[in-house]
Amino acid sequence: VLKKRTMLLRRLINPKRRANKKIKKTTTFKSCHPTAQLIKAGIPSRCYSQQKPILDSTIEDVFEPNQTEQPPDHDHIYNSTTEDPFTAANDGASTHFGFKTVDKNEKEGLVGNVFRNVADKYDLMNDAMSMGVHRLWKDHFVQKLHPVPGVVAVDVAGGTGDITFRIIDQLRKKQEYSVKKQSKITVVDINPSMIQVGRERAQELGYTTDEVVDIDFQVANAEKMPFEDNSVDMYTIAFGIRNCTNVDKVLNEAYRILKPGGRFMCLEFSKVTPDTLRKLYDLYSFNIIPPMGQVLASDYESYQYLVESIRKFPPQDDFAQMIRDAGYSFVSYEDLNFGIVAIHSGFKLSP
Repeated sequence: VLKKRTMLLRRLINPKRRANKKIKKTTTFKSCHPTAQLIKAGIPSRCYSQQKPILDSTIEDVFEPNQTEQPPDHDHIYNSTTEDPFTAANDGASTHFGFKTVDKNEKEGLVGNVFRNVADKYDLMNDAMSMGVHRLWKDHFVQKLHPVPGVVAVDVAGGTGDITFRIIDQLRKKQEYSVKKQSKITVVDINPSMIQVGRERAQELGYTTDEVVDIDFQVANAEKMPFEDNSVDMYTIAFGIRNCTNVDKVLNEAYRILKPGGRFMCLEFSKVTPDTLRKLYDLYSFNIIPPMGQVLASDYESYQYLVESIRKFPPQDDFAQMIRDAGYSFVSYEDLNFGIVAIHSGFKLSP
């Protein structure tokens, strides 16, 4: 036994003397890697465990396992900072729909189906995805926007009116202490179902007869807005820009319709830091939200897409650079709740 142990140890120390004989043994390896020779040599059984078979392996394969077989990097579900799927898609015929690659011409219809399915339970969906915190995020977003009486604003992807109604509430408060000026807000959404929900909510809450603000609802594509150049003071988009096929076109179109001095503001799910918290957030997102969508709305796939679409959206710094590239000045962003969402802001200074 001692002689066999000595011979085996020599083979391990000197790679040139390792045997290349193939073995068949139903074992996997822990801290030390057992082989048939180890067992014969009397190595204690606590050093190995019998689990799944390793067939046709050499001694080198056993003692030097393939180093490329590493656990997947947790960041693989987030976009690389060197690749922007939205601008990259402009040069080809494909883009992202969640983790799937689809034809650019198909994405608009696919996204439309998602929001057609969730329109009636949109608030419930947001509650599920944010554990109800989305209401606080939207409050902070509008406070940061700081609308003033007389403003002309466009709320894009705002079908259900969450942001618009908050803007109107802010204007009502300020109107009490200032000269009365008529403001105008247009809610724009590409999905008629979402617009219909917004109209009904506006009527129920009394916003359609408001003397302070003239509110309108329009079905339109954010990449081609039905507004004249330099006609809008404020452009808002909340939890919508990641669903657009060409984000760069959306930014350019927003820049076109904003007046000089106008402000672009975006509220969107973003990349969470630190890594430990991001892993917990991902566990919640992928394992809780889609099943919750199935229970609450009988729709697993739509909620799965919404979770995946967050991971395909550019991180905060990359999106801020996209805004700068579109011509905006004084671009900044603010992380909320460790980057679960971020508020991006930019100003148009020149016509």
